[in-house]
Amino acid sequence: MPYFSTKTALIVIDVQKGFDDLRWGPRNNPDAELKIKQLISLWRSTKRPIVFIRHASKSIDSPLHPSKPTSEIKEEVAPIMGETVISKSVHSAFIGTDLEAHLRSLDIKNIVIVGLTTDHCVSTTTRMGHDLGFDVTIVSDATATFDRKGPDGKVHSAEQVHAMTLVNLHDEFAMVLDSNTVMELCHFDKAALPFKMAVHDDTVIAKRKGRSDGFERRMSF
Repeated sequence: MPYFSTKTALIVIDVQKGFDDLRWGPRNNPDAELKIKQLISLWRSTKRPIVFIRHASKSIDSPLHPSKPTSEIKEEVAPIMGETVISKSVHSAFIGTDLEAHLRSLDIKNIVIVGLTTDHCVSTTTRMGHDLGFDVTIVSDATATFDRKGPDGKVHSAEQVHAMTLVNLHDEFAMVLDSNTVMELCHFDKAALPFKMAVHDDTVIAKRKGRSDGFERRMSF
């Protein structure tokens, strides 16, 4: 049994051309789209479900307004015929959409989240997904954000914002893993995994090898 079963959905959030606009400022993780592309390829090859989220801004001035070509999903990670695309107009992909109903209809309990931006739509969707009862994983190198200015005028780098967002989400709302680990866990070569696996009452329990700090991850299937 794979750690990420074939009923694990990949949620690709807001990887749209408009985020290449210079107005957003400096960004971290320039290879995020490449990592997302690799994960999409794996999900397709193993027939796992993928959901693409597309932000439809209500502001006509936004490059993500649906009337503009920059609102389109980037070609390198674009959906193919038959794949699910859901539009949203707020930060959470669960608000005002049928995302939850779609996942429930497929009997999906586990979701893997990638996309833009870490501290806004990725974070909001992660928190709500967890509170709705989904088991959420965020892929650290397949998400990214931009520099942010605080209320005191101090600028925080994209990498700082990204890192602290993941710190706040990890273990409380989601498990944070890098893309290589996610792909390894999908293939489930037990001897090569960084986790010791056990099954109890249809729940996979993962304990990281070589760690004695009580780290544990439970996944239900």
